[in-house]
Amino acid sequence: MACASVRAMSTLPAARIIHPHVEIVADGSPVVRGSRVPVRRLWAWHCKGTTIETLLKRYPQLGPARVLDALSFAYDNRELVTADLERERSLLGQDEVPPAPVQARLPFSG
Repeated sequence: MACASVRAMSTLPAARIIHPHVEIVADGSPVVRGSRVPVRRLWAWHCKGTTIETLLKRYPQLGPARVLDALSFAYDNRELVTADLERERSLLGQDEVPPAPVQARLPFSG
């Protein structure tokens, strides 16, 4: 799966394919409908190899349909989602993609 970056843009490209569980907010960013979870966040985790099951545990309020539709939206609108990620990184002053976080193993986890 290729999750290539694009240069940061002042305005984001338009969504090419609309999905029922994703809405575009005022700044042009796609978010999961009925939440404040940006599609770029789910996409970034997914590109780093995070499983759907882990995303569902991290965002239980979304449910499977909205998580899967958000990822489907990202696949259909890669230019928009990667531009949104780049814009976020430039606003945060990050020049490159941070490494994937490491999940701590707890003594009671299986």
